[in-house]
Parts: sequence; structure tokens; C-alpha cells
Amino acid sequence: MLSLSVNTLKSLSPSIHNHNKFLFSSFSYNLHQNLHKPSCIKPISASYIPASTPPSNPQQLYQPFRPPPSTTLPSEYRSLDTNGRIGILANRLGLWKPLGYSAVEQNRLVVAAQVRDSLVKSNTDPEVLSAFDTGGAELLYEIRLVSATQRAASARFVIENRLDAEGAQDLARAMKDFPRRRGDKGWESFDYNLPGDCLSFMYFRQSREHKDPSEQRTAALELALKVAGTERSKRYNFEGIGGENRGNREAKKRALKKGFGFRAEERYREILEAPFECRSEGEFGVVVSEKGWKRWVVLPGWEYVVGLGQGGVVVSFADARALPWKVNRWYKEESILVVANRGRKEVSADDGFYLVEVDGSDWGLKVERGSTLKGMGVNESLGTVVLVVRPPKEKTEDQLADDDWE
Repeated sequence: MLSLSVNTLKSLSPSIHNHNKFLFSSFSYNLHQNLHKPSCIKPISASYIPASTPPSNPQQLYQPFRPPPSTTLPSEYRSLDTNGRIGILANRLGLWKPLGYSAVEQNRLVVAAQVRDSLVKSNTDPEVLSAFDTGGAELLYEIRLVSATQRAASARFVIENRLDAEGAQDLARAMKDFPRRRGDKGWESFDYNLPGDCLSFMYFRQSREHKDPSEQRTAALELALKVAGTERSKRYNFEGIGGENRGNREAKKRALKKGFGFRAEERYREILEAPFECRSEGEFGVVVSEKGWKRWVVLPGWEYVVGLGQGGVVVSFADARALPWKVNRWYKEESILVVANRGRKEVSADDGFYLVEVDGSDWGLKVERGSTLKGMGVNESLGTVVLVVRPPKEKTEDQLADDDWE
């Protein structure tokens, strides 16, 4: 570094203003003199100020070792299978890179192992844990976002619904985001403790991003209805299908038939909202229900009625045309009661009878054989029919025969 000083014959004023003034006039005078007189040489002194010396022992920053990329395994590892490589890593006998694991795969495996350990500590069902014995690291890695208490439920949901890595990621993000959405439209209709409801709420919010009606909105609501875990959330998604104004009936029909069987639009709500459990208490056998209901019917203690347990419901029809009759007989016109089990919705038996909804039906609901529903591609119903009750009569000569049914 250089410092420059100029020796003059006049003393400088301590004032900054005068000092600047002097320098300017002196410069002008010298310039004028140079034009008429030979230039005079003034002595100039210079001194060297060395820069600050660097520290004797500079701090060395840590630089991790990054080996060059390689696609071939060393000869000592080529004969090992996957379990052999993992054994070397578990015993710290080798490095990740020579074994052919990239940094992304290494991180995924380590995090997945930690998530699985948390599932073991939370006493997760052994059947769920066994699903990850031979793979699934990419699934466990995605549910790392949820808390340890939610991982067991989310892991079960992933296995039961056969989600891939992207689906598991959507599920984890939906569960993580659900508490933050308090106050959003429909939030209170979904259960935070159920992974399916959290994912359903995410699809429901995505449906609101599309105009009504539109195919994108209906598709998102179909997904929301498919993964919903409670009847309340299913009902809320069902009401959203076809638009806020409930004007698109065909869109609702199409969405409900896809993967869910036939469901009535009006009477479907009644079947869902009917109490699932009622019992008698006390010495007088007072009937107690889980919720209030307007219409009740008393049936004898038949074996099929007593064996229903929870989920039983009785549906009344104005006439018997709702049943799959084989011949046209006079008793088609009498009213009937259909007792169904809502706990058994899967269409499994070909010779069984199931409560469903059929387009063009005057009642919205109808009883169909399992073989007929399977031929239509329906795998789920509103409930399995266990009993059909006719009005009480004194004469019993008109009992139905087996060949009266289709």
C-alpha cells in the first residue's frame, strides 16, 4: 500500500472548507504557471505500508470425501447377494459406495429402517410389519412425515389399499396438512384419526379447484369417496358430487356406480344414518339406541334377526315388486319389509340377495341376486338381505315356494 504526501511552502488551514479552497486555487495557479513558465519540480516523499500478515495457522475447512462415480462393483462384492451386502453394512465391514448404493438409496434405506423401528416400538400389528420384511422401503420412507403415533395406522392403510410410493407420499402429506386446514369448508366432516379421511379431505379440497360441473371435479370427488373412512365423510363427498346445487344427477349416479355398486340418492342417506346398534337394558328391557330415529318396527326373535347384531336395518317397500320375482302373482302388490345387514356389503355369493339401487326404479332401492350384480360388475351393495317379511295374516295357504324366485 502506498501513501502520498505533497510538501508546500504555505501552512494549511485547519478548516476543511478553507483547505479544499486552497487546494483548488493552488492547482489553478500551478496550471497557469505551467502554461507560461517552465515546470518546477516539487519534492515528493513516499512510504510503503505492508498489508496485515495472514495468520500463521489458518483454519482448515472440512471437505467430505466424494469418490468418483462408478457403475461397477469391486470384485470382492460381485458374488454377494442383497442380504450379504446388507450384512456387511450392518456390521460396518464395508462402505455404501462400493456396494452399489447411491446417496439417495442410502438415505431411503436408513430412514425406512428408523420408521420400521418406530412401528415395532408402538406395538404395530405383526401382519403389517411382515409386509415390509421383503421390501417396501420406499413406502416407509414416505410416511416418515407423520408422527410416531400415526405411523401404525398409516402403514396399515398403505398395505390394505396397495398404495405405491406416490400414494404413500400423498397420504403422509394429507395427514400432516389436515390440522392446519381447520376452518376450511367441510373440515369438521372428516376424522383426523383416520388416514383415509385425511386423504379424502385432500381430494375434496382438490375438487374445489375445478369448476362445477366438470370431469376433473367429479374425478377428484370419486377418489375422495373411495378412500373415505367414515360414513359422515362419505356422505359429505356424496353430496358434493355433481355440484353445490345438487343439479347433476347423472354425474352422481356415474360416480356412485364406479367401484361402489348402486346406491340410492335419497334413501341412501336414510340407510347410512339409521342407528347401527340398539339394545335392551334393565329388568323391563327398555330399548336404548345410539341415536334418535323416527321410525321403528318390532319383529319376533327369529334366528336371523337375533343374529344380526350391529348394522341391521329394515327397509319398507309399498309393494313386493322390489323383489326378484319369477312369475307375476297377486302378492306382488302387498307391502313388505326387507331386513338387511349393513355390515356385510360385499357381493360374494351368487345365490345371495343384496339391497341395491337400480336406475329407473320407482323406490330407488331394490333386491337383486348376487349373480346378477356380478354380471353387471357390481362388487359392493348397501347390505346383504337376511330376511323378507310379509304382512301378518291368519291364513297361510299362500306361502311362497322355492321356484317362485328368479
